[in-house]
Amino acid sequence: AHSYLSLEKLGEGAYASVYKVSTKHNENEINSKTVSISTAEPVILNPCVFAASLLKGLKHANVVLLHDIIHNSETLTLVFEYQTDLSQYMHQHPGGLHSHNVRIFMFQLLRGLTFIHSRKILHRDLKPQNLLISYLGELKLADFGLARSKSIPSQTFSADVVTLWYRPPDVLLGSTEYSTALDMWGAGCIFIEMLQGAPAFPGVTDVFDQLQKIWMVLGVPSESSWPGVTSLSIINGLFKKYIMFPNTCIIIIIIILNSHTEGLVQRLLMLVPSERISAQEALQHPYFNTLPTPIMHLNDSKLKLL
Repeated sequence: AHSYLSLEKLGEGAYASVYKVSTKHNENEINSKTVSISTAEPVILNPCVFAASLLKGLKHANVVLLHDIIHNSETLTLVFEYQTDLSQYMHQHPGGLHSHNVRIFMFQLLRGLTFIHSRKILHRDLKPQNLLISYLGELKLADFGLARSKSIPSQTFSADVVTLWYRPPDVLLGSTEYSTALDMWGAGCIFIEMLQGAPAFPGVTDVFDQLQKIWMVLGVPSESSWPGVTSLSIINGLFKKYIMFPNTCIIIIIIILNSHTEGLVQRLLMLVPSERISAQEALQHPYFNTLPTPIMHLNDSKLKLL
């Protein structure tokens, strides 16, 4: 703990505080999150411990680096490399990011997802705030507090995951049996947000409003288009409560996109989870053909893109 010098407080919650700190041995800035064990309930502390244990085994250029774990009788401190996040970066560049930057960021996001998915890890909370951006344009997956390992036996998972705007329709409808397709929907929403400078499906009130935002763009599912959809836990009440929209194609979002961009958007934002493209497949999509060849062959430990 004495190896770090606090520079400023970045945020504070009921059980945790986030500080920008620097090491006393060099000038690198890193991010420190401190959780009070003496007052924290297990529901708060356990995700932090789980995230720390996951990150210790996830060494990849597109996954945030956990520098240190410091604990005593009162606090648990996780020390990460410090960078801005994609949400702040987009706020600094309103109206949508440059197409080249979107392609670079999206490629790195998919690289990170390919890595954790190959190790049977689901992030379960993809959103711009949880993607760190360095001053060199490096993107890294962060905040693994809701992550889960599919290698741990479990018949179902919680449906209360992923920030509402980035939650896929199957989970919104109550499905608790999901896999990597959960993260791929979130990646698609982030893709759109980088392109247009605004969230793809900004629900305002609740799950039902969020589903309406999705269906207004992608169309309303039916048993013929999505076998088994009517058996999901809340869909019967949903159909009774809301007026359904006619089926449409993705015209609201992709009308200004080129064919390769449109194609990747469509493959990520499929209503039926089993039809969504995987992260590994997405890396081979023609959308990325304009990237320099060396970038396409980086190993897990390298991230010199610029």
